Amino acid sequence: MPNTDVSSLSMLGQQTETAQSPEEAVLEKVPSNYAGTDYVVRFTAPEFTSLCPMTGQPDFAHIVIDYIPGEWLVESKSLKLFLHSFRNHGAFHEDCSIYIAKRIVGLLDPRWLRIGAYWYPRGGIPIDVFWQTGKPPEGVWLPEQGVATYRGRG
Repeated sequence: MPNTDVSSLSMLGQQTETAQSPEEAVLEKVPSNYAGTDYVVRFTAPEFTSLCPMTGQPDFAHIVIDYIPGEWLVESKSLKLFLHSFRNHGAFHEDCSIYIAKRIVGLLDPRWLRIGAYWYPRGGIPIDVFWQTGKPPEGVWLPEQGVATYRGRG
């Protein structure tokens, strides 16, 4: 099994403070040992939190990020801390969701990426956000994200 070069990482294996905002948060990457092989990497953040920019009240989401790596993988501790940096950040659901996806795309230049952000309703209306970079490559096993549409008590 190949070794992964982690020499450029600044957070892994060290105590790291959470950034005060997503813009300040550092995302790190490591080389993929299987560049040229199409496979899906999935990150699930079932307890994502941000703040409503109008009321300052917390908003909650279940976020699923699927991507097909190119040359790079996102380092998971940096991704976790990046997502955590939204806890005191005011932004609409759409802004949070697309910003997350575009930051990852900008870091990795993956072959393909999609995000499903399943927001819990406030005021009775769930606002779910979905985006992808294009069609996934042919022949890739791409499971459904498996998050049911919000039904309330129904």
